[in-house]
Amino acid sequence: MAIYRTLYYTDVVVGVGGRVTIPLDMREDLGIDEGDSLTVRVEENPKGGRQMVIWKAQEPTEKQ
Repeated sequence: MAIYRTLYYTDVVVGVGGRVTIPLDMREDLGIDEGDSLTVRVEENPKGGRQMVIWKAQEPTEKQ
């Protein structure tokens, strides 16, 4: 199991229809391009606190 450390964070605004814009510097650092698919997971701790975790989905491997 990998343990991650926080590099930086920022606040974003939830827009119309629940849309969230990922800031450009974060997209560049993560290699996220237009059209990429992201996976989202909601986690809950024992006290009921919740957080959303997002990562870039794996590219499907080509069969030869």
